[in-house]
Amino acid sequence: MSWSLRFARVSGIDIKVHLTFVLILVLGALQWGRPHGPIGALFGVLLMLALFACVTLHELGHALVAQRFHVPVREIVLLPLGGVAVLGKNPDRPLHELLIAGAGPAVNVVIAAVLLPVTGVAVSWSGLDPQQLVSGAAGPSLSTFLVWMLQANVMLVLFNLIPAFPLDGGRILRALLTMGMGYARATRIVTGIGQLFAFGLGLLGVASGNFLLVLVAVFVFFGAGIESAHAQAKSVLSTLRVGEAYNKHAITLVPADRASRVVDYILTSYQPDFAVLQGGRLLGVVTRDDLLRSLASSADDAYVTGIMQREVVRVEATMSLDEVLARMDETSSRIVAVQEGGRYLGLVSREDLAEAMTVVAFLQRQRVLQQRAA
Repeated sequence: MSWSLRFARVSGIDIKVHLTFVLILVLGALQWGRPHGPIGALFGVLLMLALFACVTLHELGHALVAQRFHVPVREIVLLPLGGVAVLGKNPDRPLHELLIAGAGPAVNVVIAAVLLPVTGVAVSWSGLDPQQLVSGAAGPSLSTFLVWMLQANVMLVLFNLIPAFPLDGGRILRALLTMGMGYARATRIVTGIGQLFAFGLGLLGVASGNFLLVLVAVFVFFGAGIESAHAQAKSVLSTLRVGEAYNKHAITLVPADRASRVVDYILTSYQPDFAVLQGGRLLGVVTRDDLLRSLASSADDAYVTGIMQREVVRVEATMSLDEVLARMDETSSRIVAVQEGGRYLGLVSREDLAEAMTVVAFLQRQRVLQQRAA
């Protein structure tokens, strides 16, 4: 994710913090600094850092279980509203999605279980009212810190178990429903629940003047919509094989071709990506971006072998477009080479998949309308 800085790496997973994360630190400093001065501001920053340490552990729970089921994890990113473990693909089985989604809240349950007896001892020792500690009336102290962290982890569990996308509870509910009714229908049901919940939460936020509730409602509403779109794309793309979708009439290059020829092809054919072949064997791929970088860095008419990408992800022609998209996500690739038994056939890009999805979805709607008319 752009605007993110890596600060740790665990089990091969980059853990990053988004630059906007500083906003939550400022919020913590202001909230505690106003009643308690500079010491309170530092205490507020410490609370936010400790909270997001728990969020990081929550996301690591998801990530490590995902790796256990051979689901690649690209990174974990901490944002002002929480964290996200970016998976390379969706789990193949409902049980796997259930366990991956449940792992995050389970981590917070363990943290809360550890804090509960410690917090009871600290509160008893201080002789202070727990409600005062939570509200901050008692001021910065170890007891305040422990009670606040206990409450924060309990709230993380409760909030994440709300049955709405993109929260863990929505994924848990979809996994359970998928076992009995299929992925597409389960996603539609959970999406409806999530957007209904977001609408009610938004009304409550407006009525109470709570801007944070409104922000969370917007997050949940659009998150549910995005998840629904992904499910629809998966359903559409799974109906077509990549061997049926690549450009069978694409222009190809040979090692002796130069950048000027690629310029001519782009201007006259509007084809953005070109395979470089030698005797039918794929040597690499030249994209429009590769060409533009070459033209910007040198006035020479370079050979295509000097500007092409030599490492190209290969997929079998029998794979579905959904599987190809998952492979692209897993390898962070924009374009892949289609092959059949080791023989090169053609190229497919993300833009090609998007176009194929639009066409297939249109054909499916047309088929449904024809059936209704008949």
